[in-house]
Amino acid sequence: MMRSKLVLGACAMALTLAGGVGWAVQANADAAGAQQKSEPASTRAIAGYEIVKLDNANVGNFQRRVVNCPGEKVAIGGGAEARGDDSVLNGSFPTDNGRGWIGIGHQPGADTVGISVFVVCADR
Repeated sequence: MMRSKLVLGACAMALTLAGGVGWAVQANADAAGAQQKSEPASTRAIAGYEIVKLDNANVGNFQRRVVNCPGEKVAIGGGAEARGDDSVLNGSFPTDNGRGWIGIGHQPGADTVGISVFVVCADR
């Protein structure tokens, strides 16, 4: 049971660091149980942390929208949103070079779909 709590805590901390929001938890296990120390994520810096957004725009169904990190920064996360009646987000994933994010979607019964994309960037 203790091991599963530490693994779950590590996963939550990884998500916190990738998203740059929330609280990170550091745990030390001893014979009596785990002790936790919390600190705001804002007290730790991710070098060059920046979110770049490609605002919503209508594009043809299944057309890729790509947003890239500036300069030499790399993507450490990202996401996309499909907007419109019954719209479907078909894909949200990093670019092959790891420096941007891609969003793909479609809207059944229409020729276009609104897609917005964002990428979370950091220094190498």
